[in-house]
Amino acid sequence: MTYIAAFDVGTTQVKAVLVDEKGVGRVLASSGPLPIQTREGHIEQNPEDWIQAFIEVTRQLLTQAVRELEHFSASELKGIVMSGQMQDLIALDGQGQPLGPAILYADGRAGDEAAELVETYGEETFRTLVGNPCEGSLPVAKLMWMARHQPERYARVRHVLIDAKDYLIWWLTGAYCGDVTACSTAGAMDLRSRRWSGDILAAAGLNAKVFPELYSPWEVVGVSTPGASAATGFSPGTAVYAGMGDAGASTLAGGVFRPGQFNINLGTSGWIATVSDHAVTDRAGMANLAYLGEDTIINTVPFLNAGNVHRWACKVFAEAGAVSDQGDSANDRAGDDGESYLRMGRLLESSPAGAGGLVCLPYLVGERFPMMNPSIRGAYVGISSDTRACDMARAALEGVAYSIRQGLDLMGMPVERVTLIGGGARETRWCQMLADILYAPVQVLDDAHVMPALALAGLVSARQGVLPSSRPDLHGVEDFLESTLAGQIYAPNSANRQVYDAAYNRFRRLYPAIDSVK
Repeated sequence: MTYIAAFDVGTTQVKAVLVDEKGVGRVLASSGPLPIQTREGHIEQNPEDWIQAFIEVTRQLLTQAVRELEHFSASELKGIVMSGQMQDLIALDGQGQPLGPAILYADGRAGDEAAELVETYGEETFRTLVGNPCEGSLPVAKLMWMARHQPERYARVRHVLIDAKDYLIWWLTGAYCGDVTACSTAGAMDLRSRRWSGDILAAAGLNAKVFPELYSPWEVVGVSTPGASAATGFSPGTAVYAGMGDAGASTLAGGVFRPGQFNINLGTSGWIATVSDHAVTDRAGMANLAYLGEDTIINTVPFLNAGNVHRWACKVFAEAGAVSDQGDSANDRAGDDGESYLRMGRLLESSPAGAGGLVCLPYLVGERFPMMNPSIRGAYVGISSDTRACDMARAALEGVAYSIRQGLDLMGMPVERVTLIGGGARETRWCQMLADILYAPVQVLDDAHVMPALALAGLVSARQGVLPSSRPDLHGVEDFLESTLAGQIYAPNSANRQVYDAAYNRFRRLYPAIDSVK
């Protein structure tokens, strides 16, 4: 038996799955929570925390494999592939050591620098080449910000990485690389040629030599070094693949290969994705990423607020021991995440569709859609003397679902299929809200939280022939993934349509009205 170890390096934890030669996930592992540093509007993480979490997960994965799989040894592991959070700025010195914390995708501090780059290079030219608007969350703008505000730190930069998993790849192999999907979010890659744009980097005043070499996800970028192997338990010389940014891996996992097929990801942040043969640059809020073939583009609407809203609502309304219709009180408050999620579920059940007329703008950390505004914050509208904690909890999650409906409206395509993955998919009541608010069937994929990692294993298998059962082309990927699209389908409840249509129309009008109140 041969295996691939597939990892997902998220914002809150690192997850792993061991995939056998039939494409079946055999062993699962996950790390503890990853700390996030937030101060003065900045959102950062320590790359060393990724390494410690990766080592923890790898040792757990291999230990479980030895215990659960007959005759397993690390030598049977034929490859390592990862997905990870994109649009980060990870600045390294000449030895590959981090020059301070990574500036994460949700950090929009470089708005002034983005505006200057647009003025120098031209907004329309930038969007046409890169496929995305020039915003303060782009790594190229963040590097400009560093050059201006932290010149001593910037002077020491010798390498820049865009995806958290690419720092782990460097640690494993010594290679400075990036996959074309993740690097689509850098703000400096030509989306068609899939090469760094020297013109944009020159206009930004940046050194093109610090940016990583670009690869397709299935290409081998190096092998596990003896030092990394000793720390993790991998065999020295184990192949390491370029992998794929998390939005691409999620699109792959959601079985999205044609227009009209949509995937929704409810991770810490979220997005809607479909594919086409061109970048959509004439609609504000949409982003475009390189996908599998040379002429396939992921068209996506990204959101900063998704699973983080669920965690916030759990903390405020569930862990606080808020009173619900079932009589829950502070005396039986949740003691851990599992219990708080159960309590959250009971709160959601206690509030009707539409949350009793309450509408929430769920913008806890700014937002990218329907506006790019890193300083906007959330709001509730419609609070009355009858409003309960359960209504506020439900309205928060309905607000995320309304944002997703806005994204689908923007895309303007007929819906053939909607799949749902990410940690938020484990909240069944939220899944039903999405089906009702989108008024479309929503399929929640089994093992949704590790499906991106499984999909990447299938991709590598098909393109590299690592697992013998695969067809050696992209059709093999599609065949494999179509066979894995199993999971519960949530059908929309027609009784809730009128309530949700009215609430959605109110939701769309709220941001412009509230934003005008300075």
